[in-house]
Amino acid sequence: MMGAVNKPVVGIIGTGAIGGFYGVMLARAGFDVHFLLRSEFSAVAESGLQVNSAVHGPLALHPVQAYAAAEDMPQCDWLLVGAKTTSNAGLAPSIIQAAKPDAKVLVLQNGLEVEDSLRELLPESLHLLGGLCLICVHREGPGQITHQALGAVNVGYHSGPALENAARMALVEEGSGLFRAAGIESQAMPDLHQARWQKLVWNIPYNGLSVLLGAGTAPLMADADSRVLIQALMAEVVQGAKACGHDMPPGYADYLFTMTEKMPDYWPSMHHDFVHKRPLELEAIYARPLAAAKAAGLELPRIDALYRSLCFIDRRNV
Repeated sequence: MMGAVNKPVVGIIGTGAIGGFYGVMLARAGFDVHFLLRSEFSAVAESGLQVNSAVHGPLALHPVQAYAAAEDMPQCDWLLVGAKTTSNAGLAPSIIQAAKPDAKVLVLQNGLEVEDSLRELLPESLHLLGGLCLICVHREGPGQITHQALGAVNVGYHSGPALENAARMALVEEGSGLFRAAGIESQAMPDLHQARWQKLVWNIPYNGLSVLLGAGTAPLMADADSRVLIQALMAEVVQGAKACGHDMPPGYADYLFTMTEKMPDYWPSMHHDFVHKRPLELEAIYARPLAAAKAAGLELPRIDALYRSLCFIDRRNV
């Protein structure tokens, strides 16, 4: 386990809003953090990373241990994957390159089964974990991140050499402990699959509707019709989860709905992808949950309609 002297080496694979924010928080807490960057490497190597946080105030990390290639990085105990799910297949070589033989790889992404495709490409000796980020954060420009609210990361074990539940939960607690040491709320999730369905209760309505209706969370929560639509979509996610064997905590959808009313106006990540003409994460957030529910004998018509609308928008957005 983590000692004060022997802090783990942490690598960030994909230093966008998510990887950048958590990497800066961990580095400021005294962890040895190394950032892999592609297009923003020179900007970050030169000027560092800036986080303008409504919660923590302005945070700067300069100099940054920044790398343009994974082979230049030291071998890491923990790797945090903050890149989009649409790029997962291409990430495996970088993860393998930067990982110690028994490293823990924590996937900080939205959607269902996002770890599955990555698992096939990684050595069996690596532990694969999933992280659910409840945070309002986005990238303003190269090395510039805006953090509006929240920040918790819930961690669960996906697969790897830890076979006994006690060994898995020890690693999950170690992962949560990294974030807590950096002043970030983090819970150990005994069932990663259930945790991913819980996160979809928020992601399915707000990500898709931000693109479809061209609105952030504040106007969506202020309008009677969009409120009804959000609640109906949330209810379908809860039904889909239940059909797949994952009961939600009672009142969970209402809790997320009320939480969103209190948030500052927030444009979800899918809207930023749409504006910048990047592929939308439709497979992980919509297609897989729809397929899982269908395999369990349940149709989710509202989610299906939203998904097909977004597919049309995504194909034209080139």
